[in-house]
Amino acid sequence: MAQRIPDADVLLALMGAPHTSDMLTSAVRLAQALLERGATVHLWTCGHATGIAKAALGATKPRNLENWAHGYPSTLALAERLLDAFPEQLTWYSCRFCTEERGSVPLADRIKLRPPFKFAEHVAAARTTLFLGVI
Repeated sequence: MAQRIPDADVLLALMGAPHTSDMLTSAVRLAQALLERGATVHLWTCGHATGIAKAALGATKPRNLENWAHGYPSTLALAERLLDAFPEQLTWYSCRFCTEERGSVPLADRIKLRPPFKFAEHVAAARTTLFLGVI
């Protein structure tokens, strides 16, 4: 039985390596701004971007040598905060092939793995698609 992709106002597709630029923080801030304005958002990660919600990351980043006493949330924690704050508006997907190939399994529980050939269905379900990164 085929899974129907719910409609969304915006699909944010994070492709490639998120650590090479400010792409990840830009995407998270854009998603949060859209969600706070009532939009429905689908977020799709592909390539090394699948690692941002890897369960093994834990809640915090490694300690910052310049500010040893302060803790910073991991990308997993940022993802979970968004999913907690907007459970009806945000759906997070990850490319199954890229997730498995890059050793990003397991992901956070609420992230749905999808085969790469289904990506076109996600684009069709969104009114607007924004690609961040490289294809």
